[in-house]
Amino acid sequence: MKLAFWRKSSSDDQKRVAAVAAPASNPLAAALRRITGATPDWSAIEASLLASDVGLEAATALIQAARGSGDGDGRSRVRAAALALLGEEKAASDDEADVLLLVGVNGVGKTTTAAKLAVRAKGSGLKPLLVAADTFRAAAIEQLRVLGNRDGIDVVEGRPGGDPAAAIHDALMLANARGYAPVIIDTAGRMQTRAGLMDELAKIRRVVAKVAPERLTHVLLVLDGTAGQNGIAQARSFDSSAGIDGIILTKLDSGARGGVALAVRRELGLAIKWIGVGERPTDLVPFDAEAFVDGLLGAPAIT
Repeated sequence: MKLAFWRKSSSDDQKRVAAVAAPASNPLAAALRRITGATPDWSAIEASLLASDVGLEAATALIQAARGSGDGDGRSRVRAAALALLGEEKAASDDEADVLLLVGVNGVGKTTTAAKLAVRAKGSGLKPLLVAADTFRAAAIEQLRVLGNRDGIDVVEGRPGGDPAAAIHDALMLANARGYAPVIIDTAGRMQTRAGLMDELAKIRRVVAKVAPERLTHVLLVLDGTAGQNGIAQARSFDSSAGIDGIILTKLDSGARGGVALAVRRELGLAIKWIGVGERPTDLVPFDAEAFVDGLLGAPAIT
């Protein structure tokens, strides 16, 4: 099943990506506007990268790559290094998944992100199905029901306190019978150190493989963009425990410094698939590396 078209980035999407990467106070853009020579002050650029939440590991790698390029001014060299980092995407089959399993710690926005993904899919002419599998919180089930009703999207609900795998089983049976795709599953928030909850994710994946073996399933980690390096540390442990296929960065409109996207890519080695740019149902857009880097770096200096 070919679904990738609903994830393509439009020109409007690209503008919104650039906008959230470039907050009003952007230390990296400010530093690069002051540095236009062929031999810039790399220590100043590194400091501005760190101030933009890029993180030490990613900042060091970017500076080394930019210094080694030898072509252009400081901005163009940093831009090329950042695009090279973000451009190491996985195979195109990543975008053909039609079962999306959203995971992450509490409070990162999984439920609202699930609804936004469904809105995006519906707007592209698809027939998405939402699955309220956070059976630990009755409020999460109710929230997804309300969002689904608001946006005209069908929702399969788990029973509060029940087995989330059972709800997912029922949802996949319904999806197979009625042609729903993609199936977007909201799971319970869980800390990566809780072995039982990690085992539950493995059980969920087994259920999907058994009920819908023809469907490609991907686990997407929803990561709070405002959490900075703390969020990355959580994500690293989560990936080793559960296995992650991609990242959704949320809350980039809420004070996150855009460099966190570079840190995520460098330190986790995972592709960023989507970013949250606001509160509206349509405020989740495909991640566009060029738009994001240009927003983060700001406009080139006029010489």
